[in-house]
Amino acid sequence: MLRTALRNLLAHKARLMMTALAVLLGVAFVAGTLIFSDTVGEAIKKASARNLDGVAVSVQDVPADHAPVTDKDGKRATLLDDKLADRIGALPGVTSVRRNVTGPATLAGPDGAPIGDGWQNRAVNFQPDKDGHDPRYPLKQGRGPAAANEIALDEATAKASGHKLGDSVKFATDGPALTKKLVGIVTTDDPQVTAGGSLALFDTATAQKLYLHPGQFDELVVGAAPGADQQALTAKVRGILPKDRAEATSGATLAAEQSTMIAEKNNALSQTLLTFAGIALFVGVFIIANTFTMLISQRSREIALLRAVGASRRQVVRSVLAEAALLGLISSAVGFALGLGLAVSLRAVLDANGAGFPNGPVVISPASVLSALGVGVVVTVLAAWLPSRKAAKIAPVEALNTVEAPPAPRSLVIRNSLGAVITGIGVAIMLYVRTLTSVDDLTTAMAGSMVTLTGVIILAPLLSRPLVSLAGVVTTRLFGVSGKLAKENALRNPRRTAATASALMIGLTLMTGMTVVGISTQQAMDEMAAKGLTADLKVSTSTYTGLDTALSQKVAHIPGVEAMAPLRRTGIQSPQYSMSLIGTDLTTIGKVAQLDFVSGSLPRTGTDGIAVSQDMAKKKGWHPGDTLDATFRDNKKTKLRITGIYADNEVLGDSIGATSVVDPHLDRPLNDELLVKAQDGRTDELVTPIRHALGDSPLLKVQDRADLRKESAGNINTVLYISYGLLGMSVVIAVVGVVNTLAMSVFERTREIGMLRAIGLARSGIKQMVRLESVVIALFGAGLGIGLGIFLSWAAGTMLGHGLPTYQLLLPWGRLGLFLLIALVVGVLAALWPARRAARLNMLEAIGAQ
Repeated sequence: MLRTALRNLLAHKARLMMTALAVLLGVAFVAGTLIFSDTVGEAIKKASARNLDGVAVSVQDVPADHAPVTDKDGKRATLLDDKLADRIGALPGVTSVRRNVTGPATLAGPDGAPIGDGWQNRAVNFQPDKDGHDPRYPLKQGRGPAAANEIALDEATAKASGHKLGDSVKFATDGPALTKKLVGIVTTDDPQVTAGGSLALFDTATAQKLYLHPGQFDELVVGAAPGADQQALTAKVRGILPKDRAEATSGATLAAEQSTMIAEKNNALSQTLLTFAGIALFVGVFIIANTFTMLISQRSREIALLRAVGASRRQVVRSVLAEAALLGLISSAVGFALGLGLAVSLRAVLDANGAGFPNGPVVISPASVLSALGVGVVVTVLAAWLPSRKAAKIAPVEALNTVEAPPAPRSLVIRNSLGAVITGIGVAIMLYVRTLTSVDDLTTAMAGSMVTLTGVIILAPLLSRPLVSLAGVVTTRLFGVSGKLAKENALRNPRRTAATASALMIGLTLMTGMTVVGISTQQAMDEMAAKGLTADLKVSTSTYTGLDTALSQKVAHIPGVEAMAPLRRTGIQSPQYSMSLIGTDLTTIGKVAQLDFVSGSLPRTGTDGIAVSQDMAKKKGWHPGDTLDATFRDNKKTKLRITGIYADNEVLGDSIGATSVVDPHLDRPLNDELLVKAQDGRTDELVTPIRHALGDSPLLKVQDRADLRKESAGNINTVLYISYGLLGMSVVIAVVGVVNTLAMSVFERTREIGMLRAIGLARSGIKQMVRLESVVIALFGAGLGIGLGIFLSWAAGTMLGHGLPTYQLLLPWGRLGLFLLIALVVGVLAALWPARRAARLNMLEAIGAQ
C-alpha cells in the first residue's frame, strides 16, 4: 500500500501541484516567522551582552517611590558622587568604576524635524581612557568630546541628520535648542539606539551640567577581575550604599533581566505573525480536503479494485494518509526553504523602515525546522483524513458501477443541522458581546467570532444554493447558455463549491471586520481630537517634558495670535474620588476651547475655585457651591470650591481652575500644552514665529487640526495595511484553491465538455463557462465573508464605544467595494489556466474519455 501511495503521488503530480503550493505557502509563513524571531532575538541578545561586557555590578540611585528627584531647575539630584565612587573603587576585588551620566537629547534633522524615536534618543558622557578612547563607543571618525561646546554622535544618527565632522549640531534636552560642534563619530550596538533611537555624547562635565549637578552620576558601573564572584561583590557594594536611595545589581542579574525582556518583545511579534500563519494554514485545509475528495472520487474504480483484490478499509485509509504525508513532507521542505528567504527579506524590509535590528547571522534552530515540517505534514494529513474515510466506506461493487455518487441526503441533513446549531450559538454569543462595554471582554468576542465563522463554514453548502442561484440569474441573462451552465456546475456539488468559497470567505471576513472596526475607530478618534477644541493650533513637546512658562507667554504676544491658553495638568483625590485638574488662564480658555456651562460659571482668577465636568459632577452628586477636600500629588491638602459645571469636553477633562491653584503643587511649573487661536484662522504664518518664541527646540510639536486628527488616528491605517499584507497570504492560498478545484473539475467533466463541443458550444463558450463558474464561486465566498465581517464588527463595536464616546459603526463602502472587486478579479484570474485547458480539449478524445 505504501508503494501504491507513492505511485498515486507520482501519477497525479499536476493535480496535486496546487495543493502542494497551498501547503508550501503556509509552511513558508510559519518557517519565516520562526527563523526571523530566532535571528532577531539572538542578535539583540548578543548586542545586549556586549553592552554588559565588563559589568560586574551596576549601582543606581533609586528613590523609594522610583520617581526621580528633581530640583527647581528640572535637574535630577542623585546620591551617586565621586566620593561614593572612590569608596566602591577601594573595595577588594574591584578593578574599575565607570561613572555614567545619561539623559534625553533629541537632535534636529536637516529640515528641523526631530530625529529618532523620542523615548529612545539618548545622551551619555564620553569617558576616555589614556589613549582617548571609550571602549563602550569605538571611534569611527574624529575624537571624543572634551569641551563644553563639543559633541559626538553615533554613525547612524550622523547619517540620518546629515552631519559631518566640524558641523554645528542642533539638539534639545528639555527646553530651547542648543548647538555644539561635531568632533567625533562613534559606533554602538546598544539595542535602544539601533532600534530607532539616537545617541549623543558629551564630556562628563557638560553631561552633568545638562542633566545633573557637578560631581553626580546616574550609574556607577563596577568592574571586576574575570571569574570574580559577582554576587559576593554585589553584597560588598550594597554594604556601603546609602539606605533606601541606591541599589546594586549584579551584571548576571542584569543580563537575565534583559534576556527576559527581549524574549517577551520577540514573543509578542512572533505570536502575531504566527496567528496570521495559522490563518493561512487553516485556509489551506479546505484546499487539501477538497483536492483529496475530488481525487478519491476520480479514483473510485481504482480503490474498488484494491478492495476487490483484498485491501482492507484500514489499508485504503493508510494509503491515502501516506500519500498526504508524502505530499505534506515534500511541500513543507520546499516551504521551509522559501521561509528562510522570507525571514531574510522581512528583516531587510523592517530595517529599511527604521527597525534597526542589530547585525547577526541567520539562526536556524532545530525547533524551527521540526516545527515547520511538522505543521505542514500534520495539517495535510488531518485535512486528508475525512476524504480517506470516505474512500474506505465505498463498497467495491458500488464504486465499480459509478464514477461519482452524490452525497447521501442524510449526511447533508446532519451537516446542515450541526451548522445551524453552531451558528446559532455563535450568533447568541455575539449578541451577548453586543451588551458588553469593556475591552477586557475581547476574549469573549474572539471566541464568539470563531464559533460563528465555524458555523457558517459548516452551513456554506446550504447557503450556496440560494446565493449561487441568485448569481446564476445574472450570469444567465448576461451570458446566456454559458452563464446557465456555470451556475449548474457550481451547484452540482454544493460541498465542493462551499469548501472552495470558504477559503476566500475566511480571509475576507477578517479583512472586512478589521476594516469596519478600524475605520469606525478612526472616525471616532478623529471627532474626539477636534471635539471641544476651538483653537487653531496646539503646541506641545514630543517627549512630554513641558514648555517653559516664561517663553510660553511670548506666544500670546505674537502678531496674528488672537488668544493663547496654557494647560498645566495635575491630579487631585480623596477617599471618595480621583480626577484630573487642569490649571489654565481663565480669561482666555473660553476662546480656545468650547466651554458650555450647565450650571454655575468659571471661577475667578486667584481664587480656590474650580469648575468640574458634567460627567464627574453626575457621578459624585456635586453642585455649584460644594466644597471638596482635595489632596494633590505632592500630598498637600487643601479645600476647593466648585463654582460651575460644564458640558463634557475631551480637551478640558475632569476639572479646570486657575494656574495659581495648580502651580504650588508642581515641582517646576511647566505648561503641558498651549492652545492658540489665530486671527481669521490663519495658522501657516504662525508656526515659525511660535517655534522661534519657544527656542526653536526639536522637541516642539506645533499642530493644526489636521495634524491632530492624523496623530490620533493615523496609526490605524498603518495597522490595517500591515494586516492586509499578512492576510494577503490566505487570499493567495484561496486563489490557489479556486484554480485547483476548477482544474480538477475540468478533468472530471472531460466527456461532458466534449459533448458540449459536439453539439455546437464554441471554445470561447467553454472558456466563458469556466470563467463564470470561477467568478460565481469567488463572489459567493466574498459575499459571505463581507456580510459576516460586518456582523461581527457590529456586535463587537460596543466594547470600543465605551472608551470612545463618539464611536459609531461606519461602513467604508469604498473599501468593501474594493474587496468585492478583488473577489471578482480573483475569480477571473483563477480561471485562466483551467478555462484554457478546457477549451483546448480534443472533442473526440474528450467524448471517449473514461
